[in-house]
Amino acid sequence: MIKKDDKIEVLGARVHNLKNIDVEIPRNSFTIITGLSGSGKSSLAFDTIFAEGQRRYIETFSAYARNFLGNMERPDVDKITGLSPVISIEQKTTNKNPRSTVGTTTEIYDFLRLLYARAGEAYSYISGEKMVKYTEEQILALILDRYKGRKTYVLAPLVRNRKGHYKELFEQVRKKGYLTVRVDGELREILRGMKLDRYKNHSVELVVDKLIVSEKDERRLKESVQTAMKQGDGLIMILDAETGEVRHYSRMLMDPKTGLSYSEPAPHNFSFNSPQGACPRCKGLGYVNVIDKSKIIPDPNQSIYQGGIVPLGKYKNTLLFWQIEAICDKYGVTLKTPLKDVPEEALDDILNGTDERLNIKNQSLGNSNYFLTFDGLIKYIEMQQQNEATAQAQKWAGQFVKTVICPQCNGHRLNEEALHYRIQGKNIAELAEMDISELSCWLDGIEMQMSSKQAAIAKEILKEIRSRLHFLVDVGLEYLNLNRASATLSGGESQRIRLATQIGSQLVNVLYILDEPSIGLHQRDNTRLIRSLKQLRDAGNSIIVVEHDKEMMLEADYVIDMGPRAGRLGGEVVFAGTPKEMLKTKTLTAAYLNGNMEIPIPKTRRKGNGKSIVLQGATGNNLKNLTVEFPLGKFICVTGVSGSGKSSLINGTLQPIISHLFYRAQREPLPYVNIEGLEYIDKIVNVDQSPLGRTPRSNPATYTGVFSDIRNVFVDLPEAKIRGYKPGRFSFNVAGGRCEVCGGNGYKTIEMNFLPDVLVPCEECHGKRYNRETLEVRFKGKSIADVLDMTINQAVEFFENIPAILNKIKVLQDVGLGYIKLGQPSTTLSGGESQRVKLATELSKKDTGKTLYVLDEPTTGLHFEDIRVLLNVLNRLVDKGNTVLIIEHNLDVIKSADYIIDMGPEGGQGGGQVLATGTPEEICKTEDTYTTQYLRKELNL
Repeated sequence: MIKKDDKIEVLGARVHNLKNIDVEIPRNSFTIITGLSGSGKSSLAFDTIFAEGQRRYIETFSAYARNFLGNMERPDVDKITGLSPVISIEQKTTNKNPRSTVGTTTEIYDFLRLLYARAGEAYSYISGEKMVKYTEEQILALILDRYKGRKTYVLAPLVRNRKGHYKELFEQVRKKGYLTVRVDGELREILRGMKLDRYKNHSVELVVDKLIVSEKDERRLKESVQTAMKQGDGLIMILDAETGEVRHYSRMLMDPKTGLSYSEPAPHNFSFNSPQGACPRCKGLGYVNVIDKSKIIPDPNQSIYQGGIVPLGKYKNTLLFWQIEAICDKYGVTLKTPLKDVPEEALDDILNGTDERLNIKNQSLGNSNYFLTFDGLIKYIEMQQQNEATAQAQKWAGQFVKTVICPQCNGHRLNEEALHYRIQGKNIAELAEMDISELSCWLDGIEMQMSSKQAAIAKEILKEIRSRLHFLVDVGLEYLNLNRASATLSGGESQRIRLATQIGSQLVNVLYILDEPSIGLHQRDNTRLIRSLKQLRDAGNSIIVVEHDKEMMLEADYVIDMGPRAGRLGGEVVFAGTPKEMLKTKTLTAAYLNGNMEIPIPKTRRKGNGKSIVLQGATGNNLKNLTVEFPLGKFICVTGVSGSGKSSLINGTLQPIISHLFYRAQREPLPYVNIEGLEYIDKIVNVDQSPLGRTPRSNPATYTGVFSDIRNVFVDLPEAKIRGYKPGRFSFNVAGGRCEVCGGNGYKTIEMNFLPDVLVPCEECHGKRYNRETLEVRFKGKSIADVLDMTINQAVEFFENIPAILNKIKVLQDVGLGYIKLGQPSTTLSGGESQRVKLATELSKKDTGKTLYVLDEPTTGLHFEDIRVLLNVLNRLVDKGNTVLIIEHNLDVIKSADYIIDMGPEGGQGGGQVLATGTPEEICKTEDTYTTQYLRKELNL
């Protein structure tokens, strides 16, 4: 029994499928909640404990503040005691904003900005000279030293290389009593009404004083310098009257050769999210969208008349084609000339436009001629991309666009000024592009190479940066760089970044709830992650982790096993205690942990169909010019430590190439040289864990398409025919058969001021979604609403004599989803459940045996038993002649594969190579990699 003060107590939890359970969780300990997918783990951890913790926090705000936040609904639980402030670190919190990076999320980049603003050395981006900065006294001393006895002019720069006539400026200066200015290097007297050519660039300096420099005139010189500084915004120029040489002096950072000056550096000058620091061309994104000429003219053998210019299509008798015809006439070609024979100048005018007035002749215009200029196709396509254009127009324009690295900043995201501040020869962008392990080494001992002033300024900042980098290395993320966009991180990576940030914040007495932090983590790095979690616990925090990883379960202080099965058959606590106690029980999880149950190793490995896809010269991200063979008709597994290039090879290169070929997908693949063997497959299917739909109206019946067949059964009933009902009558998404009071939702949302919105069953249909007339049509005594409320297991028995329906729902039962309801909102399904619904939908389709299935870590959220069921499904797909390609770290999946492609040896720049290929047994015998070290134990080699 745990003491009262040392535990979190949950009494009477009934959220989702929880069966009024009572749970005790020890405080200041490392607790794992495990169980089958759909057994109620997340319902207990996130929807009960975290939701209540968050609700209590928001209740501490004033009623006025709560009005803006929206109130949290109280979870369906009797009582929770002993709850600390709760921080949830979930998988789904990845930021999709392209401006969010690893550096900004961990705040390391913010400290680097501060470091460069306070200790960076500025260099001129024109001459490369180190910038200098003087006080007024230093400037005075320098002038006296350099120009002693020489005739000089003291100038204040007013305009630097800008267009304009400057009539008002000259008038303003004249009224102040000044007589002379220097315009574009020429001294001129200021006359009334004086102005310059407004369309040319000019530089204008005001002559503040002319004098022979001597010590006896020091006071006059000092006053002149002060006045010039005031007029020139801290910048003055000294012109030697005899040689014509000009030197610049400034209170700000300045290039003594060219006079280029920088403003005083501040942290925002190094931020790509601030207008002061961002590259003006790409606005700090590092890439720009440009029109791709090869997409506009894919086949130069065609003529304009035949539709060779894709955005125009085939010839139509419109003004646009008359304008293009006029351009062609000018260059002596016609619309029917193949595009390869049209002069480059003519194509340039068609694409980029011309200022020349075109003489447009056409029968439709009668005898009169029009003279028009032409803006060009590219300008038109760019206009369609703007925010004001419709979504359809933007999509149309998007097919002619490609994303390229910004030519102005070369992908560094910052403007020229920010990129010319350096510490030990490196600018801030170069540091942000280093791997975290490399950056950590570079920062070690950097103070020794700094000046004493720099080192004093940098001391505290460097301490903060180092501690944060250290935490990232501890959670196995040393292969990332600070510039890596948050949107490109896997769920596990983004979770571990947030974990590292929390360890860095050093809070105590907090309850952390994590959702499978081991996703995307190789066994090698798992130990480091467990160490980080224990470190967080030892600081005085409570940790609850929803997890299936064997090693993590055995290392925990306390384990709660949910079950006994999933869905309606789950929602109970089948075991709670220490891992040692758990191994002695007979629960499903314990059976896998103590070896009584296991996923068997296949007796033979498939030989495949003898055909292969060969990808040559893949160089995207960290890939080292790879040539990889993917044998077809096999179960292929791509393995390797985190960051070794698995996703770059499969999700970044192979999949976009094939998707573009079969479905004209817009996404550009990463660079590669060639691909062979695509004729041996006829489609590619990506089965991920994203939700089936975004609204509660989406459900397994609608996703798999079986709902249409069920509606047809009801339409064919005599009662429906007498009433003249069509399939739409039995849909809850369209008017007619649905209950109009709740719009087919089954519930109504009642808005409550200062309280959360309450969902109440519709008083008209009582949650059935349909009106009374529709529900009167019954098949075997069941209405359409009763059918949607059936579980898959019940539906299989109910529809056993209707093959069209049975075939689709039987597959759902086979993949282990017999417990979910046909009409269960897809938003309530877990990631693993959504994935299996998608797999079942694929299995039920007519099969060609030439499909390539791509899965990225399909074991996320899956218990050992779920993995066994998943492997059975995948093996069925391969047995039909298809190819299954999986990126995976789970050893149960790896040992079941026919062919392994192992990548490494390390993550980031230390990876990107193929270390071993072959069957699990072959690579274990021939190669010694991180993967084979763990695989040998599984295969008992």
